[in-house]
Amino acid sequence: MADASDTPSTGRDYRETVFLPETPFPMRGGLPQKEPAIIEAWGDLYSTLRKQRQAEGAPLYVLHDGPPYANGDIHIGHALNKTLKDFVVRSRFLLGHDVDYVPGWDCHGLPIEWKIEERYRSQGKRKDEVSKAEFRQACREYAAGWIDVQRDQFKRLGVLGDWDHRYATMDFGTEAAIVGEFHKFKNSGQLYRGSKPVMWSPVERTALADAEIEYHDHVSPTIWVKFPVVAATDDHPDDLLAFRHATPSVVIWTTTPWTIPANRAISYGPEIAYGLYEVTAMEAGLEFEPWAKPGDRLIVADKLAEDVFKAAKIASWTRVDDLNPSGLECAHPLAELSPGYGFSVPLLAGDHVTDDAGTGFVHTAPGHGADDFEVWKAHGHHEVPDTVDPDGAYYDHVPLFAGLKVLETEGKKTGKFGPANPAVIEKLIEAGALLARGRMEHSYPHSWRSKAPIIFRNTPQWFIRMDAPLENDGTLRERALEAIDKTDFHPEAGRNRIRSMVEGRPDWLISRQRAWGTPLAMFVDKQTGQPLIDAEVDARITAAVAEGGADAWFTRPDADFLGAHDPARYEKIEDILDVWFDSGCTHAFTLEARDPAHGYAGDRPSHWPADLYLEGSDQHRGWFQSNLLEGCGTRGRAPYDAVLTHGFTQDENGEKMSKSKGNTTDPATIIKESGADILRLWVSLVDYAEDQRIGKQILQTTVDAYRKLRNTVRYLLGALVGFDEAERLPLDQMPPLERFVLHRLWELDRDVRKAYGEYRFQDVVRPVLEFCSNDLSALYFDIRKDSLYCDRPDAVRRRAARTVMHEVFMRLTAWLSPLTPFTMEEAWGTRYPDGGSNCARVIPETPGDWRNLDEAARWAKVQAVLEVVNESLEAARREKSIGGALDAWPIVTGPAAAFAPFEGLDAAEVFRTSGAEMIVGGDAVTVEVRLADHPKCARSWRRVPDVGSDPAYPELSARDADAVRWWDARRG
Repeated sequence: MADASDTPSTGRDYRETVFLPETPFPMRGGLPQKEPAIIEAWGDLYSTLRKQRQAEGAPLYVLHDGPPYANGDIHIGHALNKTLKDFVVRSRFLLGHDVDYVPGWDCHGLPIEWKIEERYRSQGKRKDEVSKAEFRQACREYAAGWIDVQRDQFKRLGVLGDWDHRYATMDFGTEAAIVGEFHKFKNSGQLYRGSKPVMWSPVERTALADAEIEYHDHVSPTIWVKFPVVAATDDHPDDLLAFRHATPSVVIWTTTPWTIPANRAISYGPEIAYGLYEVTAMEAGLEFEPWAKPGDRLIVADKLAEDVFKAAKIASWTRVDDLNPSGLECAHPLAELSPGYGFSVPLLAGDHVTDDAGTGFVHTAPGHGADDFEVWKAHGHHEVPDTVDPDGAYYDHVPLFAGLKVLETEGKKTGKFGPANPAVIEKLIEAGALLARGRMEHSYPHSWRSKAPIIFRNTPQWFIRMDAPLENDGTLRERALEAIDKTDFHPEAGRNRIRSMVEGRPDWLISRQRAWGTPLAMFVDKQTGQPLIDAEVDARITAAVAEGGADAWFTRPDADFLGAHDPARYEKIEDILDVWFDSGCTHAFTLEARDPAHGYAGDRPSHWPADLYLEGSDQHRGWFQSNLLEGCGTRGRAPYDAVLTHGFTQDENGEKMSKSKGNTTDPATIIKESGADILRLWVSLVDYAEDQRIGKQILQTTVDAYRKLRNTVRYLLGALVGFDEAERLPLDQMPPLERFVLHRLWELDRDVRKAYGEYRFQDVVRPVLEFCSNDLSALYFDIRKDSLYCDRPDAVRRRAARTVMHEVFMRLTAWLSPLTPFTMEEAWGTRYPDGGSNCARVIPETPGDWRNLDEAARWAKVQAVLEVVNESLEAARREKSIGGALDAWPIVTGPAAAFAPFEGLDAAEVFRTSGAEMIVGGDAVTVEVRLADHPKCARSWRRVPDVGSDPAYPELSARDADAVRWWDARRG
């Protein structure tokens, strides 16, 4: 083998003649330092883009923001949500739309009240020692402070939006709009006041909606209680209540002993088999005296009898007879201790009763359970006892237990069981009515704010009817279900989820007994109990709230609103609206008010309904549903055309994040250490429809992916220095490799546009990453490196390569702009410092004639051969028979079909070797790696036969000599 030293040496250093990529775009991102400067340079980029698109007559796209709560720094869930929304906003701008996106905040409700109450407690004040106006003002200031903090944090993520016109549910105009929406329900007859059991938080002293509930494991006392049978209809056995037998008892089982004073009935299942059992013996050797004894007669479901007797320590028993519970009446188990329990307890048939657990009977307290209430009402009973007050304590009129608390509501024991349960159990023992007791860990509803258990409590509340006929046909439930059918869901599974919730939900509970919120601003006739319907009164109310906020309702005299109506005749309602009603109205004052169809003529147009709502999957029962019901109840349809949901973010092990576990990931930390583009790239890479994972290792993988993207763009920037349109090569002069890359651009452009249109951001970034790794770095850049560095600048092959690289750059920086906007902005500004913002671009149109299925098929086959050659070259390198690929001259043998795609190609160029020989033969591709037995070019390091063929440049190949001569001529 000839070495470069074998050729005459001029001693010239040819490195200066090699056209190496040059760019100021650094390999290291330095994003934490660069991103704030880019944000500052953008200024009000969102408004700029809107003006530009409106001037172009672009179609309008509306994304409506589900409001985060104005309380605390943003967490990783916020970052995921707002980043996904920003993907939508930026991608729609990229696709040529005008985009309306107004960020908003939810400001009312318990979390902020809790914070202000804590502040007053730290000052030694109780909430009731502070005026309602002062308390509400403190809440307002607290929320405003956090809006400012969160807005800056969202901006730092790179989120575009109409920040200068953000909405907040506590703004005066907004509160007035919410009151106006409430009046629509009032005036249409959909509103009513009802008394029924609702989920109640004694700790927070308010009713809660389903969306405010979360379930946690909870240990409850369990009791089996005997209700003695005192009467039976004639169709029961004659001796059932005979004096010679012990009085039989119906046995119930419950995990809420505190509800026994509220018991008014026992429910049974009509399809369940029941039996009358007599105890014959108790377990021996017990350390306590059991509450059952031989001779006791007990009525339970046959399927559960053994379990009941085991709990009661009953060793043996006899089944006396079948028993039909219908027609039985029992005494209350506490009747012997107080005449206040001297009423009869009927047996009621109920479909909710099963024999899966317990005794087959359900203790029925109509004031403390939805099923209990419904079965009580269904059997013609109307009086529902009130036994527990707003603090979760028994009212003074409750016999034996007045004042005792179900749950502790203050101090270190807040949320723990109070004295009610043990007191009831002790009285049951005293009355001889307890059969057994135990403890059970089970999933139990808690307030998601206070984390304390809730109770079901009968209380007067305001509801919106789900099943009352509406003026323009249908019920609210029917309208909502029809709207669900007409809505697009991403993913599709969301449709069934929200549909099942709407199908089974009760009437919409909208009232809360708190201070910080929008009031149910209405008057109720004290004589009829009906809301006052008077358009002039409503107008005075909304005008006052628009001027002075919700405080006006609480502070101004009734006469200011009532006009000619007598204030003495009307009750002023001071409950506040459920915060879900608040946020359920956001479409009305954020979108509809700026719809040109409703008279808007400003420069911030929107339209109603929105094109998209985007939130976490928990919002099927929250914001999606409250907007659905509000829209259907007031306008006959949903305020959105499509709904997109994302899952929740877990740690790297798939566990729920918790500060107590120390497994949280703070978005601020990621941004500080790595940059917002890293966090955004992570969001783009995950399947957001499912729960995602994040942690140090996962983020490191994201950083690695980012480096690939950055280095690809950096290579392109370096390779394209000085490129202009004069250098462009037309398609018909392109070599096959360039035609293939252009085809890949055509394919990706088609797929990226479709993926963005369908909100499949993962299907944008992953194919683009694979394109950068496989098609560009591993194939195209590697093959064209020699041409790019060593061909003379006006060579057709080099011009073709730079033309294609220009098209790649133009598309990569556009495609990735919504996902990694800071990096793409930096890249664009590096190449086009006077070219405006990269974010203002639309995806360049990709010519249809770039589509080339023949080249795609050819290069798939070429790469199959290339893979075999590369494996052989790598083996030769490991064995040190060659130093690098340019030392090799492989002999490739294989079937003709495998080599046919190489027609018109330079095999050595494809293999990145100095030469190659392809021999047809055999059934499989095989490679013999031989040394290239030619002198080494001092410039390109290729070992080719024409090194030294140009006497002026004896160390160079003919190609390199020509390039250097060109270079020398231009430098005098």
